[in-house]
Amino acid sequence: MPGYSRPRVLGVGGSVISRPTIAQLRAFLALAEHLHFRDAAAALRMSQPALSGAVAALEETLGAKLVERTTRRVLLTPAGERAASRAERILAELDRLVEEVHAARGPLVGPLRVGVIPTVAPYLLPVVLPRLAAGFPELRLSVHEDQTGHIVAELLAGRLDVVLLALPLDVKGVTELTLYEEDFVLVTPDGSDLPGGPLPRTALTDLDVILLNEGHCLRDQALDVCREVGARAAAATYATSLATLVQLVSGGFGVTLVPETALAVETRAAPGLVPHRFADPAPFRRIGLGYRATSPRAGEFEVLAEAIRTAVTTEIAAVRAG
Repeated sequence: MPGYSRPRVLGVGGSVISRPTIAQLRAFLALAEHLHFRDAAAALRMSQPALSGAVAALEETLGAKLVERTTRRVLLTPAGERAASRAERILAELDRLVEEVHAARGPLVGPLRVGVIPTVAPYLLPVVLPRLAAGFPELRLSVHEDQTGHIVAELLAGRLDVVLLALPLDVKGVTELTLYEEDFVLVTPDGSDLPGGPLPRTALTDLDVILLNEGHCLRDQALDVCREVGARAAAATYATSLATLVQLVSGGFGVTLVPETALAVETRAAPGLVPHRFADPAPFRRIGLGYRATSPRAGEFEVLAEAIRTAVTTEIAAVRAG
């Protein structure tokens, strides 16, 4: 099959043994995880025919049927279940080999796959990426933006090296490093009856607070602040991004809580908004870095964390001064 030729080695007595390729194992493992050709192909950023060809080539190499194709989904055969378990261990060891070699070359050299949540990526990356490029010119960074549950799953599966997200995460097998803390700022339409100066949290009690959709950790954090003072969340209005939330506030749908690193970017794009700081102790969120506790690159991630802290400390100080 084109593109999936089977590597052959001589076995005992000169017999030829066919062995799977890494590409075949990755394709099959993605299919075993998603149990759907389209979803598995999308996860690997490859076409469905290419994925199907890789799995078929693996079945031919092993001389066994690994998947049962139905009209709606894919099922693993008993041989497929065993192969998936073994393939996962093999690929994990290969990833570990690559990590150990890169760690030996020095900090932040070579590829680094980073997952970032959507309420951090647009505001943190423009501040951090230029500094990383200047300080670590041999670093080859790839970024995957998604909600917390997805990037943590990708981290644990070995498809991401490190994640940037809200803490605490409290996931077994993930080591957390705190990067920075940032206050929440209340954003209201111009002309609201709120007094000037720092607000007590109880000011939220009589306001309709609009939130992000479920799945965003920022939604949960905002809900915690609201519950603490008995405030209500607007039941019918939700958004998929901070940008949409702020536009809704501009349109008079309610008020919202915005992390201070996002404040300048989002309020600049929406007219007629007023930010209100909270009196101390202000509600805040903690942003951190997470990586697999077994990763040999822990030293590198400490270096990465310090580089991010340095960049963000300056940024947050500028926001508070403004």
